[in-house]
Amino acid sequence: MSSSKGALSIADNVVNGFFAIDIVLTFFVAYLDKHTYLLVDNPKKISLRYVKSWFFLDVMSTIPAELAQAVLPKSVESYSYLQLLRLWRLRRVSAMFARLEKDRKYSYFWIRCSKLVCVALFVVHFVACGFYLLAARHGDPSKTWIALNNENFKQESVWARYVTSVYWSITTFTSTGYGDLHPVNSKEMVFGICYMFFILGLTSYIIGNMTNLVVHVTSRTRKFRDTIQAASSFGHRNQLPVRIQDQMLAHLCLRYRTDSEGLQQQEVLDMLPKAIISSVSHFLFHPLVEGVYLFNGISDDLLFQLVSEMKAEYYPPREEVILQNETPTDFYILVTGSVDILLYRNGVEQVVGELTAGDVCGEVGVLCYRPQPFTVRTKQLSQLLRLNRTAFLNMVKTNIGDGTIIMNNLLQHLKERSEPLMQTILADTEHMLAQGRMDMPLTLCFAASRGDDLLMNHLLKQGLNPDEFTSNDRTALHISASRGSVQCVLLLLDYGADPNRKDSEGNVPLWDAILGKHEDVVKILADNGACITSGDVGQFACYAVEEGNMELLREIIKYGGDVSLLSRSGTTALHSAISEENIEMVTLLIKQGVDVDKFDAHGWTPRALSEYLGQEEIKLLLRSIPETKNNADGRIPPISEVIPHMDEQKPRSWRKKYNSMPTMPPMMSGSMGTNVNEASGATNNNRKLGRGSSFSNSLFGIISASNRKSKQETIAELKGPLHQSSIDSVPPKNRARVIISCPEKDDVAGKLVLRPGTFKELLEYGSQTYGFYPTKVVSEDGVSMEDIDVIRDGDHLILAS
Repeated sequence: MSSSKGALSIADNVVNGFFAIDIVLTFFVAYLDKHTYLLVDNPKKISLRYVKSWFFLDVMSTIPAELAQAVLPKSVESYSYLQLLRLWRLRRVSAMFARLEKDRKYSYFWIRCSKLVCVALFVVHFVACGFYLLAARHGDPSKTWIALNNENFKQESVWARYVTSVYWSITTFTSTGYGDLHPVNSKEMVFGICYMFFILGLTSYIIGNMTNLVVHVTSRTRKFRDTIQAASSFGHRNQLPVRIQDQMLAHLCLRYRTDSEGLQQQEVLDMLPKAIISSVSHFLFHPLVEGVYLFNGISDDLLFQLVSEMKAEYYPPREEVILQNETPTDFYILVTGSVDILLYRNGVEQVVGELTAGDVCGEVGVLCYRPQPFTVRTKQLSQLLRLNRTAFLNMVKTNIGDGTIIMNNLLQHLKERSEPLMQTILADTEHMLAQGRMDMPLTLCFAASRGDDLLMNHLLKQGLNPDEFTSNDRTALHISASRGSVQCVLLLLDYGADPNRKDSEGNVPLWDAILGKHEDVVKILADNGACITSGDVGQFACYAVEEGNMELLREIIKYGGDVSLLSRSGTTALHSAISEENIEMVTLLIKQGVDVDKFDAHGWTPRALSEYLGQEEIKLLLRSIPETKNNADGRIPPISEVIPHMDEQKPRSWRKKYNSMPTMPPMMSGSMGTNVNEASGATNNNRKLGRGSSFSNSLFGIISASNRKSKQETIAELKGPLHQSSIDSVPPKNRARVIISCPEKDDVAGKLVLRPGTFKELLEYGSQTYGFYPTKVVSEDGVSMEDIDVIRDGDHLILAS
């Protein structure tokens, strides 16, 4: 056959077209550099590499036979020789199968079988073509292998000759020949010899691959049967009880089941880097572990570490997870399923409880370091998270505050259990705590929160700092004073604890003791140099007023507290008493010499405030007090001078009591509300004082901020332009300072000035300074300003036309 014809020619050229497209696309496909192991996507480098490697061979194997015959000389124009160039394409077919074998979307078994079948068919086809070529090119066609069947074989169709050639190739391949067809001349014999030698290797390759595929499928089952047989033999040889033998076999069957169903979770995680394992564990188990009672309130850092160290394990039904009286090495958190809690007494098994998802077991033995008190047995297929005791303690030692929370959670849990055994464990644990024989790291604040002077004494002897503090700066002395623990207070003072140390909210131990009504502790602290003035006395006094606690206010005065001081919110106790309409407290504060003309942070005096709120009794009381002359220091005159008929002009709807709402909830009975979290370092939201209710939270405080502009405008209308700026303006020490600039007039840096009293004054200042009347005021961020009250201290204002 000198050229392809008909359908064969069309099919051949269609295939050529696909390979030509592949050649073009190869110029745009990135490759992996074998030296740097980096992906190279530079088009120039890709093209240069392809041209230097396989480009010319790919092009030659894709040239149509018709074009090659028209160009090449007559001596090499044979179609059969040109077709040999197509064999170069096989490397792409091999690469395709290699990619498919690694693609998890396809079955490796069937891809491998398909590859072996294709190899066998190609070899048969190629050798059949070779056999026919020997016969067709022989000088005497009658002395060839195909002439044995038909001497005029060249007169038959292409299909008949191809089938005959394939038939002889297959019989040689399978070693079932030679019978009806066999080599006749020496060339055919030599070719047959070479083919049979090649077939020996190819057959071995195919048989070996098929064997591996079959063995791979059955190896897991064979290994499982061998393991089961070994376990059964071990049980019979050692005469183990039937129950234990059943548990052994059930566990092995579960492992085989999880492997065959792709549930080998821990095995997969163990193959991954630590960071990926932590991320996967955090995603799967963090919400569950966060809800476990033992870890309630601990930091996110420790919680993340715990989840990362936990190992997930499956247990079949009726398998024992923990045995009673065994050494406490691990504790478990139930993810799915359920377990029974068993207790053996006099050889009798008793079910004393059941745990479900989210419960923890084995924690008593691990944290108290005592033999496990119960046996834990699964009721159904269950998944549990296991945490090793050593790893757990190592993590807790670097998070001492969290360790305190965990121990408190355990003790609280034991207290809530009414079983005699749990109460015995609780008593033993508390005794071990007092003796300092716990492996858990403990703090003085933990001992103070429990009122445990024995444990505190042990910790102090170990050299712990008596001024050790929590995350909100509360020391053990604060906690002991708030609880009224006399012995703990004495111990801490003996070891040099500072009685005047403030926490982050300005509280001192003496104030905690006064607030908790612990007279003995108050006396001890006072005798040891504690001063209430070391704390935020203004805040203390405001708190007492807002609570309406006259006795507490007298205690503050008794121990030298200056009740005229401003609180953290910028108001005084007298301001708060007026807003609460508490005439008794107002009277008491005035007797203590509180200045009724003292300004708060909002520019209000008690006298002006009482006039504004229309409280008749308080107004009469304050009017009986001579006014302080404040002109020398620049303070605002009393509002009665500014607005003579304020009473008649103010709407009666404002006449009501405005309570300053506390930001802290009411105090727990007996103390400042010391709790587990306070001892561990977490912020105690149950403590009452702290950043208590303030003047700015009261309604009249809000009025002073939100209605300042309207009052200023009213004053301006009554007094006229002459008094407008002098009366409306807050004293310089209370007024905001702003930077005013005008880029349109080349003033970018601006000028630092006191904020004008009204928005109109601000615009007039711009007109006087820059020579034009601005129509717009914007902030440095481009936000338009339309109200003077939204301008804060330090703002940068830009005037624009």
